[in-house]
Amino acid sequence: MKSIIKQIAEQNKVREAKAASERQAEIESPSTNDNRRSFLKKTALGGMAMTSLLGLSFEDSMAQTTSKVQKASAPSDLKITDMRYCLTAVMGGTAIIRIETNQGIYGLGEVRDAADVRYALFLKSRILGENPCNVERIFKIIKQFGGQARQAGGVCAVEMALWDICGKAYNVPAWQLLGGRYRDSIRIYADTPESTSPEEQLKLIKFRTETQGYSWLKMDVSINKLKDIPGTIVNPEILKRGTSQWQGNDMSYANTRHPFTGIQITEKGLDELAKLVDNVRSMVGYEIPMSTDHYGHFDVNNCIRLGKALDKYRLAWLEDMVPWQYTEQHKTITDAIETPTTTGEDIYLLEYFKPLIDNHAVDIIHPDLASSGGLLETKRIGDYAEEKGISMAMHQAGTPVSFMANVHCAAATQNFLALEHHSVDVTWWEGLVKTTDGRKLIDKGYAPVPLTAPGLGIELVDEEVKKHLHAKDGSFFAPTKEWDEKRSHDRIYS
Repeated sequence: MKSIIKQIAEQNKVREAKAASERQAEIESPSTNDNRRSFLKKTALGGMAMTSLLGLSFEDSMAQTTSKVQKASAPSDLKITDMRYCLTAVMGGTAIIRIETNQGIYGLGEVRDAADVRYALFLKSRILGENPCNVERIFKIIKQFGGQARQAGGVCAVEMALWDICGKAYNVPAWQLLGGRYRDSIRIYADTPESTSPEEQLKLIKFRTETQGYSWLKMDVSINKLKDIPGTIVNPEILKRGTSQWQGNDMSYANTRHPFTGIQITEKGLDELAKLVDNVRSMVGYEIPMSTDHYGHFDVNNCIRLGKALDKYRLAWLEDMVPWQYTEQHKTITDAIETPTTTGEDIYLLEYFKPLIDNHAVDIIHPDLASSGGLLETKRIGDYAEEKGISMAMHQAGTPVSFMANVHCAAATQNFLALEHHSVDVTWWEGLVKTTDGRKLIDKGYAPVPLTAPGLGIELVDEEVKKHLHAKDGSFFAPTKEWDEKRSHDRIYS
């Protein structure tokens, strides 16, 4: 008996030595946050090895030592202690933020694609010391600093991270905190592959639908396809100057609202765009919903003419035909055509969705959770639309962080249709994270909902994220002390 105990004790010593070595390596690692490092140092001094005198394994020693510890933390005592970020190369520059707490729990959020991470960093001084589980309270503190489109990126990033922390603190998935779920998997829509060869395009589409398993597609029906075809566009000079939103300054034609360009589509142009849709529809078939977007900048009359030319193809929707602010024009288009219409990816807060919903100006609302206000506000938007008989699709063009925030929100919203995935063909995109419950991030065109994993249900794979940082900012969750100090009185009334 004594020899067996001695043998077990020797085995424990080897295990403990290995564990101590791994613990020290994590302490010395630059990626370990201060709270985690402090915890590791305390466990090193805590005398856990004493239990090995009883012949317990290291795993049993850990279980014994932590048997009375609430592993989901003490939520009422949580405090926000830090906010840090890294800038990924996703969509040309998308920042992930990490909000840390006094209990070692952290939350991940994302500043929308092409938005400045400083939209989030500016908010750090407003949330330090707050309990992250008071999500709605903090949202009300910071929402005045958000604006439409990418100007909402900071507020939404913080809100995402708070739900991630809150779920981890209470040991439940984020969807549970939103009131429960309606579905176990989230349908995704993806871009339709393009090619100069019809044969190659058919091959790519079959790969998208049959191999990758996507059952909802979206394609561009752009007047830019017409610029080299004579007789298809009135006022093509505008196209030659460029009409991409990423070109030119704020006063150039590239950033002029749709009705103000003087561009018209001729009958020949409408025929050419119809051929474009007909070609893809013939490859995809009618079993798969097919949405359209990115038409270019022209007025409401030409929107109606284009809509009527495409009605026969039973498209899932026509997206953002005019700027979202033009409620009456959206309604004019919606009432004039048979194809469903949608807008909303640049709208911040429910109050700005209400005119479109109340007037039935669109058939489908299309918020981007990284602009609309985060998980709870987007659910409110969906619920309000549902009461008026309007469904909700969701725009998403970011990292797996905002993708998972959308998955939780979509699971908790009944009138949800489909979620956009803009990085289907980016081979390293999924590898930026790992799921905390072992599920696939995407499975045959659907995102499995985390049924038990707390918070958003993902962790970053640091090594992979570091490989795909944006060239203009290679920092990786570096200290942000310069954003700690609040320097203004924020109340917006007297």
